[in-house]
Amino acid sequence: MTVTPLPGLAPAPAPVVEPRPGSRAARMLMPRSVDVVKDLATDYGVCTRPVSLRRTDLDTGQTEVIDMPCGATQEAKCPACAKRARRLRQQQIRDGWHRDDEPDPGPEPATDAQRGLIVARAHLEFARDEAARASQWDQVADLDDAIAELEGQITTEGMRGRPAPPHATDDDQEGDGKRRVRSTKRRQDAPDLPRLPVENRTIGRTFEGRDGMLFRPSMFLTLTLGSYGRVHSDGTPVDPDAYDYRRAAWDAVHFPRLLDRFWQNLRRAVGWNVQYAGAVEPQRRLAPHAHFAIRGTIPRALVRQVAAATYHQVWWPPVDVRVYEPGQGPPWDADAAGYTDPETGRSLPSWDDALDLVDADPDATPVHVVRFGVQVDAKGVLAGSKDADRCVGYITKYLTKQAADCHDATSGRQRAHLERLWQELRHTPCSERCANWLLYGVQPKKARPGLRPGNCKNKVHKRDTLGIGGRRVLISRQWSGKTLTDHRADRRDWVKALLGVTTDAVTAPAGGEQRHAWELAKPTDPDVAPLGHRVLRAISERIQWRVQLDAARRAAADPPDVSATITTDPTGKEATEWKSC
Repeated sequence: MTVTPLPGLAPAPAPVVEPRPGSRAARMLMPRSVDVVKDLATDYGVCTRPVSLRRTDLDTGQTEVIDMPCGATQEAKCPACAKRARRLRQQQIRDGWHRDDEPDPGPEPATDAQRGLIVARAHLEFARDEAARASQWDQVADLDDAIAELEGQITTEGMRGRPAPPHATDDDQEGDGKRRVRSTKRRQDAPDLPRLPVENRTIGRTFEGRDGMLFRPSMFLTLTLGSYGRVHSDGTPVDPDAYDYRRAAWDAVHFPRLLDRFWQNLRRAVGWNVQYAGAVEPQRRLAPHAHFAIRGTIPRALVRQVAAATYHQVWWPPVDVRVYEPGQGPPWDADAAGYTDPETGRSLPSWDDALDLVDADPDATPVHVVRFGVQVDAKGVLAGSKDADRCVGYITKYLTKQAADCHDATSGRQRAHLERLWQELRHTPCSERCANWLLYGVQPKKARPGLRPGNCKNKVHKRDTLGIGGRRVLISRQWSGKTLTDHRADRRDWVKALLGVTTDAVTAPAGGEQRHAWELAKPTDPDVAPLGHRVLRAISERIQWRVQLDAARRAAADPPDVSATITTDPTGKEATEWKSC
């Protein structure tokens, strides 16, 4: 009997039929143990593709295999390592954002021994000059060796850098020393900026509230590029044919230089050494933009003025006309030691010759000028507020993804937009040595055989980067006063302090210092366990560590009656000895 649904009512849903136990359909519904292992490894921060290193004791001959995390920063490669790297960046940004003291107090005064080495270096320099004036070249060579040896002692004594640049050799003087100088006069279409002497400080202003409490706010800044055409809410152009893909590609390639010029202009305009930490990521329209945390506060009007007045000019040979098409580039002529025109056989202009033509033209203009868009978002942020944590998370939101994966292309229109932008980036010159210059009838700088336009190895041409080929994270030198290695050590020390762990050095064994040799172990080596075994062991170890750390956190106010001592041998390996009190 057929049941006819009443008018206006939806048909009843079909009953769910469970697959027959033992059937293939039932087996396919079971979770895979391999996937569960990967999920657990991600949850507990275990690297799923560790690098196996074999350490051999050169005194005893004993070997052991040690797994090291791969250190990947992309989630697609290793979720655990990428998440760890993202948290480390967040810690670095927090440590330097709202500081109220200078992270770099300056170098300590030189010791008497260090001053004595510099005096000795001065005497050697005087003696070398006297020998060079007298054309005593054998003595000059001996003095050069003595200078090199003394500068090694200067470095060993604990001083940075060289006291003077090295002396030029005959090989260094082979070039003509020609340096191209461009006019530093500002463009007429760019507003002028105030220029103040930059003070040697990185701390912003302090404000006093109505209740007399002092506070030192900081800033969160977002810089974007201009418009290339109207776009839909999904980032795709309303009119793809009118969308300026060429300018979008050139802006993306030179966006890092524009950011460098912005910070240079901002420091000169405010008169102090502004420090920043941020990240570059693509917008939904796939154009790069940058989010920055700035220590201290700056008037918003001045920030917008600096952004409007900042530009970067690219003085390269003209690219108005493409002489050759991709796949039909000029061939390499071994006799001419360069690329030649396939029809006339003439050598293409070298890079220096092409720039000479630009220099000789009084009406020459930059081949491209990069500018920021009119949208500049700047707001104040107080330390310890919810906005501060939210901004840190916003800066590091996409650090574990490739640029092309930050915004999923779910429609054909989005995929077509990404493909068209990538094709433009693929054939856009990225540097003086880019193979794409052959498309415009110019030999790249230091041309060599085998260059193929559209196949430059630079990262900006890759589909995954979308023109963001440099560092995604941009942090100024005096942000936190520490490197990533220092921040890792800080986290390690925090865990040790929470667990009540101390570090003591072990006395070197009799007969000399213990020595070890390291080498990369192959997966096929008999002493290297299968990857599944190693990952399972690492998960168990990480679970035990987490239990101990959680217990230490709960008992932080009432320390347990147990202490641990981590002893470190000269090779850096640690052995934990638990002692009952």
